[in-house]
Amino acid sequence: MKIKVLAVDDNKTQRSLIEKYFNGSEKIEVIKTLENGLEAIKALESNLEFDVMLLDLVMPYKDGKEVLYYMNEHNINKKVIVLTSFNEEETIREVSELGIKYYALKPFEMKSLEKIIIDVGISKKSSEKLIEIQDKDLQIEVTKILHALGIPSNIKGYQYIRSAILMVYDNPSFIGGITKELYPDLSIRYNTSIQRVERSIRHAIEVSWLRGDIDLMEEIFGHSVDIDRSKPTNSEFIVTIADKLRLDMINI
Repeated sequence: MKIKVLAVDDNKTQRSLIEKYFNGSEKIEVIKTLENGLEAIKALESNLEFDVMLLDLVMPYKDGKEVLYYMNEHNINKKVIVLTSFNEEETIREVSELGIKYYALKPFEMKSLEKIIIDVGISKKSSEKLIEIQDKDLQIEVTKILHALGIPSNIKGYQYIRSAILMVYDNPSFIGGITKELYPDLSIRYNTSIQRVERSIRHAIEVSWLRGDIDLMEEIFGHSVDIDRSKPTNSEFIVTIADKLRLDMINI
């Protein structure tokens, strides 16, 4: 019997990607996709039958946390996998206490999501914990480096660079295809154009060069660029940080 999945995410591209990937799957069936927490609560009120909910946290009308609180208040024991780019420690702790099964940080590979859904779907007890903060230490280190380099988290390029570094870290084959492979992937994930991804990353690097820790820049980029004369290219910036993290994580 297939695992029935309800996907709740305000990103239309993400919903379409999930539907397309699992279309024809022998183990997983996406029975419905919804675009906000209000729709999710209405589906719960209607007693929609499903096994696993994929739930984003940041959505209009009602967010993912409100959905989880509603489920707890009404004793709705459904298995929930949180999929989000929001990685504040307090939020992770809060939603974990609300009984979710898994907290995965975007971006993620669809094959990894498939495995998570299957693992969660076949767990017998609703109280059985399968919570895992995906690459939590790595996520924290990326955030620390980008903040130290002076990139504010409220600009678009921050999210694109952060995702790009994680993608290159997990899949070094992207190194030779930043423009032809990684940018298109990011544009799909964030529902924007390839050109906007490239421009936003460039802008973030320029901001970094004005605001960042000079000593840290020298430590990270000194071997690959002359920090007094030129900024690294987008590719150099992403790949160099991913390489540094790979070495640092080995020593943790």
